[in-house]
Amino acid sequence: MKNVFKMLAVGTLTCISTAICAQDIIGSWQSIDDKTGSPKGIVEIKKDANGTYYGIITKVTPRVGYQPKELCVNCPAPYTNKPIIGMKAITNLQKVNDFEYDKGKILDPNTGRLYSLKAKMSQNGSKLNIRGYYGFSTIGRSQTWIRVQ
Repeated sequence: MKNVFKMLAVGTLTCISTAICAQDIIGSWQSIDDKTGSPKGIVEIKKDANGTYYGIITKVTPRVGYQPKELCVNCPAPYTNKPIIGMKAITNLQKVNDFEYDKGKILDPNTGRLYSLKAKMSQNGSKLNIRGYYGFSTIGRSQTWIRVQ
């Protein structure tokens, strides 16, 4: 009976750890301002039919000294003057391994700038480190996003 219990316990732990490791970035993420640490909004990341990932802005959070814009006035085409809520701000993000993603693009609707994007998810799947950059990944900005449950 003890052996059955041990096998059951090991099997359960293996299943739990596999489930955690098997998580990917699909889901809702709270973006956090890298300068103030305040919540900026929520981005829902989904997987496209071609296997790449994209992110849609589902919420913009008002902050002290900042009133969210409704339209992406400074954004390049095809985003120009489009509503920010519902906008596909992340495109073409590709999975490298269980935790890393690369070769995507991310739009900052506040500035209208389009950046190259790479991301790394924490091992427990609760945080996503986002790196938007121009050319080389050393020239850019990083944010840590928190998974919304």
